[in-house]
Amino acid sequence: MRIAEAVASFPPGQPVLAAGALVWRVVGRRLQVLLIHRPRYDDWSWPKGKLDAGETLPACAVREVKEETGIHVVLGLPLPSVRYQLTDGRTKVCTYWAATPAPADSLAVKARVPVKPSSKHEVDEARWLDARAAYQLLTREDDREPLGALIDLHEDDVLRTWTVVVARHGRARNRSAWKRDEDTRPLTTAGRVQAHSIVPILAAFGVEEVISSPWARCTQSVEPYVQASGADLLTAPQVTEAAARRDPSAVRRLIADLLGSRRAATVLCTHRPVLPLVLKAISARSPHRVLKSLPKRDPYLRTGELLMVHLASRGHRRPRVIALERHRGATLPISPA
Repeated sequence: MRIAEAVASFPPGQPVLAAGALVWRVVGRRLQVLLIHRPRYDDWSWPKGKLDAGETLPACAVREVKEETGIHVVLGLPLPSVRYQLTDGRTKVCTYWAATPAPADSLAVKARVPVKPSSKHEVDEARWLDARAAYQLLTREDDREPLGALIDLHEDDVLRTWTVVVARHGRARNRSAWKRDEDTRPLTTAGRVQAHSIVPILAAFGVEEVISSPWARCTQSVEPYVQASGADLLTAPQVTEAAARRDPSAVRRLIADLLGSRRAATVLCTHRPVLPLVLKAISARSPHRVLKSLPKRDPYLRTGELLMVHLASRGHRRPRVIALERHRGATLPISPA
């Protein structure tokens, strides 16, 4: 499980963070991946690059793929990271995901900022190759690690996944100081920053459906994404704090429905007291290796934090959770480096 924080700079001695993706498709029955050629190094590698100021790892990954290949992608399963030493002695850590080309009508793509293509001096070719051929063509031995994992996932028939995102609302006005009805308690300034900063993360994972508790602090947390993407905002009264106390079974039924069949990537925004019910429903579809990554202690998720639940179904079998990730945007405005 990865936790991605907004990064403004790389202090001396700290790892340099980068992100990229292994873009894949299946042609016939053959798994193919997209490699790039960099003339400066005369090497074949994955589309990747360093984080911009204030950028998160998922947002960086989709931006770099678009810059270097011209393709908008949607992130799927996390893959093994690659670490290596730079000439100045620092360690560079590149985080990878499996990714697929985004649909032409993707709402998530609408929520992304425009990207300037890389110059031909940086990347002069992007080439689709059968996965085994790509394994041989890759220049760096370390780059074969995420590809090996991708091939294994494909052969295990769990590479074609879908994602349900569980979001805890952003930082809200203090409960004890709010004298009006609880359902109207709004986000603070920091909470509004969080709401805007998760837009690129949700867009990176291709979120098309937005579901939220109707209480103000939840709807305000997803409103920036709704506005940026054009997605409809659906409210789920059963995941408010009050409704979940009255009828916890309604929460379990909603989560079971969200996890029960393949669907467009979806985000559900709810409250901290509701999270144990949500996590219990997720655990019911999780193997042991995934259960170890589920949040176990209150507050389960921090304000403005996202839990990515990646699911897959072999044939007609019951969908299972394949992997989990946690990501969080900025809590305060970040100045350019």
